Amino acid sequence: MKIIVGISGGVDSAVAAKLLVDAGHDVTGIFMRNWEENSPDCTAPEDAIEAEKVCAKLGIKFESVNFSKKYWEHVFEYFLAENRAGRTPNPDILCNKFVKFDAFLEHAKKLGAEKIATGHYAQVEKIDGKFQLKIPADREKDQTYFLHALDQNQLAATVFPLAELQKSEVRKIASDAGFGNAERKDSTGICFIGERNYAEFLGKFLKKSPGKIVTADGTEVGTHTGLSFYTLGQRRNLHVGGVRNFAEKPWFVVRKNFEKNELVVSQDESELLEKNLRAKKMHWIAGSPPVRKNLIGKIRYRDSGTPCEFFMENDEIVVRFETPVRAIAPGQSVVLYDGEICLGGGEIV
Repeated sequence: MKIIVGISGGVDSAVAAKLLVDAGHDVTGIFMRNWEENSPDCTAPEDAIEAEKVCAKLGIKFESVNFSKKYWEHVFEYFLAENRAGRTPNPDILCNKFVKFDAFLEHAKKLGAEKIATGHYAQVEKIDGKFQLKIPADREKDQTYFLHALDQNQLAATVFPLAELQKSEVRKIASDAGFGNAERKDSTGICFIGERNYAEFLGKFLKKSPGKIVTADGTEVGTHTGLSFYTLGQRRNLHVGGVRNFAEKPWFVVRKNFEKNELVVSQDESELLEKNLRAKKMHWIAGSPPVRKNLIGKIRYRDSGTPCEFFMENDEIVVRFETPVRAIAPGQSVVLYDGEICLGGGEIV
């Protein structure tokens, strides 16, 4: 087949491209430029060079395509609006939905591609006429949480070559192939922020609105720079300590009081535990809600999952967990699983 690979400069997409070439496909590598910034923190120029080197080594065509306008309109503006509202959005999910598996897929089809491929750790399987998104062999690297908003058409056109591989195997393949990025560190953090300071980055775009940091009974223990710059469960960078009549223990963000512009903190981490949540903007990969109500729910990427049940309430769902989960943050996504199958999810309200 003619397959277009989204090649990022990292080891995963490089090996995905190699596996497809080895399998005899007609492969082209495309580097997606989604963020325009001249900054020492932005690694896009270095990434593009590495991606081009990989394509040259594989003897395949390389192209760099700028999707930054679509990224700004569909991902970054929403990210800023959600942060202004004091919520904690996940732009990586939107990036997959609107850029990597939409704008990129559309571009690939214009080039005559039958499929697109990425270096995500996930797998697609067609069962009873429906495409299903499934957990990959390397459960530690499972990225289905970020891919839960994809639809049938997007999954039908996608190949995940790393589905059956462990990360260690991927690095060995890259090393044997002589790729310069074989031992390159995995990228972390939000795609356009990278590994820089989150609050510092937000400060370039959002107005600061300082206020009090208080306990549940209203005792003032510090000051915050603006509710948008904090998330539920946050422990670091609160600058609260040495408060009279309180033990020298960590403080955690447990609530945001928008009426008073107050950040509520506690030293009792159990205050972050909840058993219920409500979610909106539900997306079901199969096109409709599952019949089975007893599932596994994840509220963040590194969540190992908790048994739960869900109930439909108009266009929203209520999820009830079997055991309490920590720091359910509005704006993040709850993603539901039936065994190895990722069913879809929605935005926590």
